[in-house]
Amino acid sequence: MEKQQQSRWYALYTRSRAEKKVYTQLKEMGIEVYLPLRRELRQWSDRKKWIEVPVISSYVFVNIIPRQYRDVFNANGVVAYVSHKGQAVPIPDHEIEAMRRTVENQFNFSVEAECLRKGEKVTISSGPLKGIEGEVEEVQGSKKLYIRISHIGYMLVLNMDEVIKQTNE
Repeated sequence: MEKQQQSRWYALYTRSRAEKKVYTQLKEMGIEVYLPLRRELRQWSDRKKWIEVPVISSYVFVNIIPRQYRDVFNANGVVAYVSHKGQAVPIPDHEIEAMRRTVENQFNFSVEAECLRKGEKVTISSGPLKGIEGEVEEVQGSKKLYIRISHIGYMLVLNMDEVIKQTNE
């Protein structure tokens, strides 16, 4: 099978607050879909409650083969593929894996719009993120790892001192 016929990851832009519904519909259609979620404590007037919210608002990620390209639009809430010059832009597998491992290992991280200057490229050599590539930058005495999610303009930012501490616990 040629590389072009293999499945590839793409970012889908969804309507606001429709990520979970889109995720469920795509899964029911048999499409491999990834919606990174994190737990947040929300305050209401009468109570506090832990809820799961998308790591990156208005985005879900699908791993599809070319013939499934149009099928995703059967899910109510899908707006468009993240594209460049009218073509959907594939997300490299290693970026999806880096995001998945960061979220699943429950590391503390923030999500920032990509507007940071480029730093030294590194590959983590040990611990739960072994093999993950990123960029390290010295910021006020702390080391940060930036995991770029191509073409959507976001990155996960991990404080490496906290990652090392969590890994050693």
